[in-house]
Amino acid sequence: MASYDKLGVKKIINAAGTYTKYSGSLMHKQVVIAMQQASKHFVDIDELLDKSGKYISDLLKTESALITSGAAAGMTIATAACIAGSDLSSIKNLPDANNLSNEIIIMRSHRNFYDQAMRTAGAKFVEIGNAIETFPWEISSAINEKTAAIAYFVQSDLLRSSVPLSKVIEVAHSKNIPVIVDAAAELPPSKNLYKFTQMGADLVLFSGGKDLRGPQSSGLMLGKKKLIDNCKKHSYPNHAIGRPMKLDKETIIGLVTAIELYLEENHDARMKRWKRQVETIKQNIISTPYIKIKIDTINQPLTQPSCIPRIFIQFHENEHNLDKETVAQKLMNGSPPIAVVIDKNTLNINPHMLNDGEEKIIVDKINNILSGG
Repeated sequence: MASYDKLGVKKIINAAGTYTKYSGSLMHKQVVIAMQQASKHFVDIDELLDKSGKYISDLLKTESALITSGAAAGMTIATAACIAGSDLSSIKNLPDANNLSNEIIIMRSHRNFYDQAMRTAGAKFVEIGNAIETFPWEISSAINEKTAAIAYFVQSDLLRSSVPLSKVIEVAHSKNIPVIVDAAAELPPSKNLYKFTQMGADLVLFSGGKDLRGPQSSGLMLGKKKLIDNCKKHSYPNHAIGRPMKLDKETIIGLVTAIELYLEENHDARMKRWKRQVETIKQNIISTPYIKIKIDTINQPLTQPSCIPRIFIQFHENEHNLDKETVAQKLMNGSPPIAVVIDKNTLNINPHMLNDGEEKIIVDKINNILSGG
């Protein structure tokens, strides 16, 4: 039987976070069992999507829900629905949207590599504001007959130049324009499953394979029923722009199970474990004059969510020629490989996806590198 060992694939310690590159998160045992059970029968996918969506929307007290093949797929489908609506001819023609209202207003500071998912549906971005500041009147002034929606990336809310989501929704709804919210990695806190829709956001996207710990190839769309009904017309199994973004029955059942488990979980206990792990790392890395270590949360868009404490290591000139890039590479090339994050100034260790005890392995590996090993 195939395995990582048989294929020669190294198993890593994930001290980076829920990055797709590092396979997101680890599924609950119960999720795997539910998927195995689902694999034993045939079902109608349309019925499964409709009834799983209704079940999730009842759990999360929102108008409607739809499982997608990831948050990025959800962004494409949400954009398509805002551009082409329910018109079958327009749906079939996407991504050719030149004769439709296909402009998506976005703050310049919110642009990132995930917004390509929206351009895939034929969207054209209208940027407002700059790296320093953005004003609500800029949103209002940019809205015209070609406006399909306003995009909001929650991670960018950390930036000073971001208009708060509540104000964006207020301005957008005053002109009957929907707001699409990318909240892919915005769990924890668990209240975010309710927060953005309760604020009035029209479509909100979460990843199913990050903190929810469902299948990595799953996503969750929450929002207004009329819009999600339109999203379904653009989605698998229909022959539309979402047709290649296929879901299997096992993934759908797996994500529903993951959501059930998430709502029952003790999230305070998880936060205490993360704090204990970063304290262990900070207290046990050897003291040298050329590194500075602190525990903090992030204050810029990076690996979300921002509420989880991290280790930040800053390197100064030293006899071993060690810097953040070199240490990160040595950790990844070690046995076992350890994935970390480097930003502009520091090497960062995120406990979000660490198993118990892995923090001690990280300490040993870093100490060995700092000692010239």
